[in-house]
Amino acid sequence: MTIDPDLRRLAMRTLLAAFPGHSAPAWATDLLEQGLAGYTLFGYNIIDHNQVAKLSGQLRAARPNVLLAIDEEGGDVTRLAHRTGSPYPGNAALGAIGDLDLTRRVYQAIGTELAEVGLNLNLAPTVDVNTATDNPIIGTRSFGDDPVKVAGHAAAAVVGLQQAGVAACAKHFPGHGATTTDSHLELPTVDVSPAVLRQRELPPFAAVVAADAKAIMTAHIRVPSLTGDDPATFNSGLLVDLLRGEFGFAGAVVTDALEMKGASLIAGSIERAAIRALQAGADLLCIGAEVDLALIERIAASIVDAMVSGELKQERVEEAADRCDALAAWSMGAASVAPAPRLGYEAAKRAVAMEGSLAGFESPMVVQLYASHTIAEGRVPWGLAPHMNGTPQMAVVASETSAEALIEAAQGRPIVLVGRHVHRNPATRTLTERLAAVHPVAVVEMGWPSGWRPAGVRAFITTYGASHANGRAAAELLGLAH
Repeated sequence: MTIDPDLRRLAMRTLLAAFPGHSAPAWATDLLEQGLAGYTLFGYNIIDHNQVAKLSGQLRAARPNVLLAIDEEGGDVTRLAHRTGSPYPGNAALGAIGDLDLTRRVYQAIGTELAEVGLNLNLAPTVDVNTATDNPIIGTRSFGDDPVKVAGHAAAAVVGLQQAGVAACAKHFPGHGATTTDSHLELPTVDVSPAVLRQRELPPFAAVVAADAKAIMTAHIRVPSLTGDDPATFNSGLLVDLLRGEFGFAGAVVTDALEMKGASLIAGSIERAAIRALQAGADLLCIGAEVDLALIERIAASIVDAMVSGELKQERVEEAADRCDALAAWSMGAASVAPAPRLGYEAAKRAVAMEGSLAGFESPMVVQLYASHTIAEGRVPWGLAPHMNGTPQMAVVASETSAEALIEAAQGRPIVLVGRHVHRNPATRTLTERLAAVHPVAVVEMGWPSGWRPAGVRAFITTYGASHANGRAAAELLGLAH
């Protein structure tokens, strides 16, 4: 059956797709000419700044008002710097510092980098209030566990990005910080009353609306008291009644990736997830990272079929497409802002917190403890190695070594253990505790901070993140930086 070309173009105007490779395939530029809203760039699209600038130029040649998005949060979630680690501290570090103007300046610097390479939509900042200490997906991406503090930094981040001419997309509405599961893999539940949600999760979103955020991203989480068994992405009560009606948000509602299990599994397919999100009030449909031409065409065709059948009102899709067009139009005149090359490194130093004493640690051995990464973070280098002055270092998997083996390898030197969320992994926790009980040990925690402190540890250093800037700050504090 032949698809109506006008309806197909209308559907395409709501889609934020992706493509493989360091340059755009012909089908990707063709779709822009056919109305596709834009693309998200991932680490697999990026070599360096010059290459990204050429890629964005290639896409803009197909259509100037294309949305070119990226997850550039600073800290542990970076795409531009995925090969080295971000030169900026993440939200947890900025929240720990507590300087709202610094947060604004850091995000303005991030926005400047994006604008310089032709990108105009940052899928950031993360404004979730991280109340679950062992949250597997937010953690150091959050400004903290206090709603008022998070709200202030969220607004500052939005202002900074948009001062650089890059649209901010605050996420993940109505709040992913109390979850203990990952919406990439399943549908997390935040089982709280509407009153608790308003007091704890929602203040940062009210703040970014007041700061004129151009976009807000939905969360694939269920709040049973409000969404029943569905994710927030499929709930018009949250997206329309609350976000637009009560908060007065006039920008674009962007979905988190529809390929994530928290959406696609619940809806039955990515195509059905797209229809349900539009029905609920979403405007820009982020498909995800595993995208090809066939998937984009199937989603567009499904949206068209839903409009033809009456399941999805054409007026709703037109409203969504107009908001996507307005988002692209807003960012067409990016302001020129002077870069701040060392700002992130100076900020990261201000975030570092140390308990105890480093006396006697002038010539240590550094041991990096293996830690997994989240899907949002990806595999990005972290630790002290890029910054060190020749100090002996080794990397270990905690379950495959012992305190005795590390003491032998140290040859009389004190040991600096570097890890992420050390307390969460039973093997790393046990190894640290056994080692600290019998040998001089300092711990550098580069994940979300916890109250755990191993008995006998001489110093405990918290960096509030594992970016390149955080690693440099820790190395300098230890006197190990080259």
